[in-house]
Amino acid sequence: MNLQNLIEKTRTYRRFDGNQDISAETLASLVDLARMSASGANRQPLKYMLVTDPAQREILYPCLAWAGYLTTWEGPDPGERPTGYIVILGDKEISESFGIDHGIAAQSIMLGATEAGLGGCIIASVKKERLRAAFDIPKQYEILIVLALGKPVEKVVVETIQNNDVKYWRDDKSVHHVPKRTLDEIIIRR
Repeated sequence: MNLQNLIEKTRTYRRFDGNQDISAETLASLVDLARMSASGANRQPLKYMLVTDPAQREILYPCLAWAGYLTTWEGPDPGERPTGYIVILGDKEISESFGIDHGIAAQSIMLGATEAGLGGCIIASVKKERLRAAFDIPKQYEILIVLALGKPVEKVVVETIQNNDVKYWRDDKSVHHVPKRTLDEIIIRR
């Protein structure tokens, strides 16, 4: 798969095959991609918590909010929840500021997940203190984002934005539609 296809296929998925477990080794290999990615001033302040155990996944799940634009959807049903999570943390003993490192790391992980036949969702809407307490995360680590991963069971379609409406939506067949601006609209000078 070339880079263009990999990026086009790397979508946000929120429904997964709950019977397709992800191993800690698979998650570690994805984190290794993030480890090799760029880091501001090469400080490398990010740390990662891997969650694959079903009981721990059940503890982590309610710490997350899902799909803000889908106001009547409370998140994936129990059989369609992620089977692996990567919690990205910032180590405050290394740096007080994490810049965009976690965004770079998350995209590297998501591209690797797509290449491995997985999909995921980058979640910034996290109940951080609940998550910290549930997993006894030391205060040294700032909770930045959570990556929810699994084998996708939904179809995501990218389409051209209409009437400047950026809100994603689902049709009556549960196909997830994601509007994107055109290239001409986002380049202001050539």
